Amino acid sequence: MRSLFKFDLSHLRGDIYGGLTAGVVAIPLALAFGVASGLGPIAGMYGAIFVGFFASMFGGTPTNVSGPTGPMVVVLAGLFASLSGDVSLILTAVMLAGLLQIVFGAVGFGNYIRLVPYPVVSGFMSGIGVIIIILQTDAFFGHQAASGTLSHLAHVPTALSDINFSALAVGVVTLTVAYTWPTSWGTYVPGPLAALTIGTLMSLVMPAMPILGDIPSGLPTLHMPVFDQSAATLVLEAAFILAVLGSIDSLLTSLVADNMTRTRHDSNKELIGQGIGNTVAGLFGGIAGAGATMRTVINIRSGGVTRLSGMIHSVVLAAVVLGVGSVAAVIPHAALAGVLVKVGMDIIDFSYLKRAHRGPRWDLVLMALVLSLTVFVDLITAVAAGVVLAALAYVRQVAKIQLEELISRPYSQVSEEEQVLLDRLGTQVTLFEFGGPLSFGAAADVGHHMRERYRDATRSVILDFNRVPFMDVSAARAVETIIDDAHKSGKKVYIAAMAPEVRDTMASLGADEDLGGDAHFDTRLEALEAAVKQGGVDEHGRSAHLVTAVAH
Repeated sequence: MRSLFKFDLSHLRGDIYGGLTAGVVAIPLALAFGVASGLGPIAGMYGAIFVGFFASMFGGTPTNVSGPTGPMVVVLAGLFASLSGDVSLILTAVMLAGLLQIVFGAVGFGNYIRLVPYPVVSGFMSGIGVIIIILQTDAFFGHQAASGTLSHLAHVPTALSDINFSALAVGVVTLTVAYTWPTSWGTYVPGPLAALTIGTLMSLVMPAMPILGDIPSGLPTLHMPVFDQSAATLVLEAAFILAVLGSIDSLLTSLVADNMTRTRHDSNKELIGQGIGNTVAGLFGGIAGAGATMRTVINIRSGGVTRLSGMIHSVVLAAVVLGVGSVAAVIPHAALAGVLVKVGMDIIDFSYLKRAHRGPRWDLVLMALVLSLTVFVDLITAVAAGVVLAALAYVRQVAKIQLEELISRPYSQVSEEEQVLLDRLGTQVTLFEFGGPLSFGAAADVGHHMRERYRDATRSVILDFNRVPFMDVSAARAVETIIDDAHKSGKKVYIAAMAPEVRDTMASLGADEDLGGDAHFDTRLEALEAAVKQGGVDEHGRSAHLVTAVAH
């Protein structure tokens, strides 16, 4: 515990500057994400403060700056619409999401989140970017926001028929400034803050348009979790989605930080830190958050090195909250929409889309499918479908390679002694060498391909397991089928060099019941000698037929 609160002050100057810069950048984003979630701008600020502070204190990535992000806000906005704006239930979902993340970290789930294939991650992140842009259409044209992505799309014709041109002008100017703000100026005034400020000042001299209005400021109040049986399914589902997406988002940001700092983060510790941050944020009225890539990059480039930088970023936001109400009240929704459209565009994976046609077509199809499901169905369905389809495609590809090599590599490397015996046996023996563990995708067809390699004169079949370290149920059943087929065709089966673990698996599944007690041999040479003793060897036969079943 003492080491947990021991801080490295050797980089204090860089941490202070990095935290200050990241905090200033976070202000407009926290306000905008709070509005987009439906809970209001102050909820966005509280989320940035609490998630940012506790994720930095307890997390496993020293330079991560956490707070509200696009994926989390999209889920919260959908939950807000489904629960008719019941704040207590929404904050309960945020707390549960935080607790789930703590569990994820405690059981080592962080080691597996990185296994999600890139096309799936690209697809749902791009889908989230599209959703964020769609959700800003009403505010961009000066209308009150509808609820839900599809509702926004359906409302676009109405919004276009009655445009508030003042709001549209502010939105366009804000978006333009956000895109064109010089990088060198960003050292002094971050682009999002400059865009929001210019858009707000512009709105003060233009005809009326929707603004944020009165914003509560000061210290947050405590919100205890609320349980409503009628809404339990919605709350639990949203909590799970928030936990999974927040974990993925945070660990992707951690990888970016690793690449920039040449360090290695602790995935599970990072999930625990994020979970603590989200749990506390829900308790005090803040929206859920995750590791924020842009703010993390700015923190590192500004000199942030240790977790103090992320905590200082939260202290800056807390100081702003104490007096933000009167200043932020005049910010127009159109200006926040302009900032968020830029955020949405940044989330869309244009770098992959530009090169996707050069890569495997299936990966592009998978990415497009996940993107579509994200926008038009829901995030959890998109991610689940993407992971399952990607896994099946991978298994299919591995199985294809294994079976192709089974056919294309008909000869095995044998010793001089073995070759003498094989020459004596001629075509009366067929030797199969498994080059590694069979995938369950290839196991279903390997028996069929082996039967095709038999010759009429073959009297003995030797299965060499020398390079098979383990075996699953599918592979064991495939081997059982090979043994059964061989016996039905009057062939004697010999097993060579099967590891004890593999033999135990075969025995426990009853896959070796057709083998006699004399069928197992420690080496391939011993199995060949047994085949010779079997009798009926053709002294003048040609070399035995060899088949190598290579698996990866």
